[in-house]
Amino acid sequence: MRAAYLGGRSVAGLAREHDVSRGAIRTAVADLLPGHTVGHEDSPALEVLMTFGMPGKVADFLRAAELEPAERAALDQGVTVRRGQGCILRVSAIPAVRRRLLDRRRPLDNAAAIPAQRKARRAHENRVNSLVADARR
Repeated sequence: MRAAYLGGRSVAGLAREHDVSRGAIRTAVADLLPGHTVGHEDSPALEVLMTFGMPGKVADFLRAAELEPAERAALDQGVTVRRGQGCILRVSAIPAVRRRLLDRRRPLDNAAAIPAQRKARRAHENRVNSLVADARR
């Protein structure tokens, strides 16, 4: 895969050929990507932006919550995509910010949440879990 990337193959083309996500290809060739700097053992690892979908109800809940600046910026820069009667917010963030956003949506599990909020949260969690499982393969 690395040799093919160095030979000029695109990340998308390699992802289609190997039936994996583009993110998996980027992870495999991270040190070959433009902007990568050779680090020392004590330097933090390169963090790649992840794009993930968040149900509109979850995004609305998070917008009303107290967020850190990085989390707020990720939500503000998200792109709304209409899906049927609802919408999904496409958010790009580093894994640490994504994890914090996921942790903050836990209150949607409580009994006071309306069924649509609980359903939106479950759908989002299922999507995230499938992405994590795919990334581990």
